[in-house]
Amino acid sequence: MALADAILACLTERPMTGYELAKTFDSSIGFFWKADHQQIYRELSKLRERGHVQGREVVQTGKPNKLVYTLTAEGRAAFRHWAARPSTPASIKDDLLIRLYALDAVDIEPLRTDLMARLEHHRDRYERYERILKKRFPQNTASPADMGKLIGLRIGLRHEQMVSEWCEEAITALSAIAGATGAVQLDPGSAGRTGSTG
Repeated sequence: MALADAILACLTERPMTGYELAKTFDSSIGFFWKADHQQIYRELSKLRERGHVQGREVVQTGKPNKLVYTLTAEGRAAFRHWAARPSTPASIKDDLLIRLYALDAVDIEPLRTDLMARLEHHRDRYERYERILKKRFPQNTASPADMGKLIGLRIGLRHEQMVSEWCEEAITALSAIAGATGAVQLDPGSAGRTGSTG
């Protein structure tokens, strides 16, 4: 997937300014595909050159005019073509997991601190997903057009909960080995624990 595809996906919902697209990334698509505001504006220029979006200037009183981007027929066709291709499963690239792999060669305390920060990060994201879910889909129902957004929120909730539980498990394990001289058992039930996903 390219950033262009994510921008086209946003514009299937409605025409937007570059600023509105950037805010949409910050609050929804950005959970799954990261891009900063400058990258979005650069990509919009390329999409205009390709004829996939068109910009319409809207005159404003007392502030600069704004450019509203709309999908063209070519852009909609390009997005549909991309969406029909098989997806690529995401691969994990996480330097924390590499450090854990070589646990006997690193200091444990900085790793524990890192894991606690990760735990806080994933708990915060879980709570954010939960707020969005309750606000946009209070009955856990969605129109056909919004069902994909609801499904995305549900996997987001589950992912953040699972990673939070894993962080707790890893912190407990590192605490146990800090003073241990022999083998340490990892709680066998922790890998299969589940809770409410909202």
